[in-house]
Order: sequence, then C-alpha cells, then structure tokens
Amino acid sequence: MKILMIDDNVDISTAFSKYFIRKGHECAVSNVGQNGLSMIENNQYDAILMDLAMPDFSGPDIVESLHNRNLMNGKLIVALTASSITDEDKANLKTRGVHSILKKPIDPDELLDYLSKIKK
Repeated sequence: MKILMIDDNVDISTAFSKYFIRKGHECAVSNVGQNGLSMIENNQYDAILMDLAMPDFSGPDIVESLHNRNLMNGKLIVALTASSITDEDKANLKTRGVHSILKKPIDPDELLDYLSKIKK
C-alpha cells in the first residue's frame, strides 16, 4: 500500500512512517498541511492519513480545498484526531468524502489492519 501521512507532529509521523515501511508499505510524510495538499494533488496514494488539528492549514482545510475542486473522488482519507470532534463536524467531513475519523492515540498494528480492511 502507498500511504501518505499528514501530521504536524514529527514524532508521530516519523514513528508511523518507519512502522509502515518496516511492514512493507510505501509511506510519504508531510508535516505541513499545505504541503500535504500539494502531495495529494500531484501523487496517487492508496490511503491518506490526515491529522485534523494542524496549525495554519488543518485537515478540514485540506478536505475543503479538495472537495471544492472536485478532487475527492478515488481518495481514501482517514482523519485522525486527539481532540474531541462534534457529530456535526464528523458528518461534514464524511459528506465531503472523508472515509472515517479515528481517535489518537491509535496502535499502529490496529491502524494498518483497519486500512487493509477498508482498502479495496
């Protein structure tokens, strides 16, 4: 699987990236939301893991930008958040094409298993 991890926390993105690569997957990383958007626009990924709470350009900003330009089709986006999120915000993200929203911290084995199950 070719995975993109967008998370402003360098420790988290580095740990997950190393884990995914060790498990035989490709993993690209962006620690800045705007750069992550550019990577999505210019590359094809089997799964995109995106932190919702990032400074300057957040996960919802990325989703909104992709949605407004009709670029969500074919994208498997899983949002990750350590913050609480309202049902309304969850519904809004899903309406715009986000597959699911998972709470952090999340075990890397469980996350990879989840991605394997939802990736078709």
